[in-house]
Amino acid sequence: MSRVWNFSAGPAAMPQAVLERAQRELLDWQGCGASVMELSHRGKLFMGLAQQAEADLRELLAIPDNYAVLFLQGGATQHFAQIPMNLAGEGESADYVVTGHWGEKAVSEARPYVTVNVAASSKDENYLRLPPRASWQLNPRAAYVHYTTNETIHGVQFHDVPEVGDVPLVADMSSDILSGPVDVSKFGLIYAGAQKNIGPSGLVVLIVRRDLLERTTRPMARIFRYADHAANDSMLNTPNTWGWYLAGLTFQWLKEQGGVAAMRERNLAKATLLYDAIDGSGGFYRCPVEHAARSRMNVPFTLHDSALDADFLKASEAAGLLALKGHKAVGGMRASIYNAVPLEAAQALVDFMGDFAKRHG
Repeated sequence: MSRVWNFSAGPAAMPQAVLERAQRELLDWQGCGASVMELSHRGKLFMGLAQQAEADLRELLAIPDNYAVLFLQGGATQHFAQIPMNLAGEGESADYVVTGHWGEKAVSEARPYVTVNVAASSKDENYLRLPPRASWQLNPRAAYVHYTTNETIHGVQFHDVPEVGDVPLVADMSSDILSGPVDVSKFGLIYAGAQKNIGPSGLVVLIVRRDLLERTTRPMARIFRYADHAANDSMLNTPNTWGWYLAGLTFQWLKEQGGVAAMRERNLAKATLLYDAIDGSGGFYRCPVEHAARSRMNVPFTLHDSALDADFLKASEAAGLLALKGHKAVGGMRASIYNAVPLEAAQALVDFMGDFAKRHG
C-alpha cells in the first residue's frame, strides 16, 4: 500500500511516524496485552499517559502555571456555545471579530448565551482580508473578545496577536495551533479541535487562565462547566482515550522535530513555495486573499478557467494528491498544509500544478 500526499482540511494528515507507532502498539500497549482503547482511563497506565501529554503540550507552548490544560470531547463548534456559558454572566456582552465561516458560526452558537457585538468583520470584502485593527469597535466592559486565528475555508490568518486591552482574549486556534510559537499569556482562553494539527477528530484541547474558570455562576450541568473539568483533570466523564493517546504521540513527534519554532519555519517554507507557484503562474492560477492575510495552513486558489476544475481534480488525485477541492462556499481549490504535511508534498503539488498549466495553458 502506498501513501498519498494528503491536503485535506480536516480531518487532516497525521505524522506518518505517529501512525506507525500507533499501529505497532495497537494490540499491546506498554506491554499490558491490550490496546490503549481497552484500558480504564482511571488506571495507572492511562493516567501516566495523560500527565505526560499535558506536560509535553505545556513544554511545546511554554504554557504558564496559572493556565489549566483540558482535554475535552466534541469539536470546536460545541465550544462556540460553551465558551459564553462559562465566561459570560447573564446579561453580559462579548465582542466577536469575524473573518470567515467559523467566526460566523461562533457568533451564531454564542447568541443564546451572551449579547454578541460583532466588533469587526470582513464579510463585505468576501473575507479576503483582515479588518484593520483600528476599525474594531471593542467594548472595554465586554466579558471577552473572540476571534479565529486561521480561517480554513477562506485562507486568511492572523500573523500576530491583536491587542485588546484588559478584556480576556479568546482564540479558536483549531487550524493553526502548534504551527508556530505563541505567547499563551496574551490569551484568556485558547481552544482547538484536534483534527488539524493535534490528532483525530473528537478531541478538543482547551487552555484557560485559571482565574477565568469561576467567571460565571449561571446554572448549567456540570458536564458543560470548565471549572469542573479542570478540578477532575479532564476526567469528569470518560474521555476520548484514543484521541488523547494520539495527541500525546503527536506532541512527542513535535518535540523530536525541534518544537513549534522548527514547525513555523517548515510551514513558512511550504506556504512560500505554493504561493510563489500560484503568483508566478502568469495568471493560470490565482489566490484572491490579500498577501498580508494569507494563511500558512490553508492555501486557496482558482484556475483561470473554472471549466478545468474537474480535470485538475481528477488528474491530481491520479497523481497521488488528495483532497484539493475547495470548500463549497468558495469553490476552486484548497491545499491544507498542516504540520504533518511535509515539504515534499508541497513540492509534489507545485510540480503537478506546473505540468498541468503547461498542458492546459
